[in-house]
Amino acid sequence: MLSATHEVRLARRKWRFRGRGRPAFALPCAAGQESVWDYPRPPRLVPDARRIRVRHAGALLADSTGAIRVLETASPPTFYLPPDDVALGQLTPSSVRTFCEWKGWARQYDLAANPGAAWRYTETFPEFAAIRGFVAFYPAKVSCSVDGEAVQPQPGGYYGGWVTAELAGPFKGEPGSESWW
Repeated sequence: MLSATHEVRLARRKWRFRGRGRPAFALPCAAGQESVWDYPRPPRLVPDARRIRVRHAGALLADSTGAIRVLETASPPTFYLPPDDVALGQLTPSSVRTFCEWKGWARQYDLAANPGAAWRYTETFPEFAAIRGFVAFYPAKVSCSVDGEAVQPQPGGYYGGWVTAELAGPFKGEPGSESWW
């Protein structure tokens, strides 16, 4: 397990919005929606029993009712799936590793002719141990659904959030969102 170094603590402090109040530019919620501006920072892990499916080139890569959603201020949720619910044999470890100041170190995974389609945290901070080894997919690279609803990718191409009709934004990654830190 990782421990928070001085640099990590500084990175965690940089966030201005922490889910304690919606900024003036936050969109109003329609009935049944939740605002990404109500999500906390540090992020919260929430078990989700809805049916999650991930497909690539027509093939089913994942089918789960045991996902964990990560809710983080300004971002659509990212769904992490138990490894037993994922066709891990279809994923090839990449040399790309990433770091999140909240969750820890992750490794990316490639699909045939689709680099960086998935990732999983290999080393986590203690509060995110529940998602260690779980697999997340970029909806810009594969087809994802939540209870049959097609997921749209989080704007910007970098983040892996899953945009569904239940969310009100705007979302981190959209043009101009760099000032939201």
